[in-house]
Amino acid sequence: MAGDDKTMRMVTNLDRKAIEGKLAEARGAAQSSNLAELAAMFAGVEGMPRAQIETRVANALKWLADKPQHQKITATLELVELNLKNLK
Repeated sequence: MAGDDKTMRMVTNLDRKAIEGKLAEARGAAQSSNLAELAAMFAGVEGMPRAQIETRVANALKWLADKPQHQKITATLELVELNLKNLK
């Protein structure tokens, strides 16, 4: 990330509740952008096993890869991805 001028601090100590909150935020942003397919990836993630959440986040990031207009959702999911190790 050297030279990358990101203003968003990468927080790596989110717990399950915070991670689920970020996923709900991503789901809401997807819904408000009429991205039903993306929003559906995060339906019912609360209490879901870590492996399933990891798969959904990875799939969503792949889905968003060629959609730079949705950078805010991508950034939220990247933050979640960094914190998945904290899911118990």
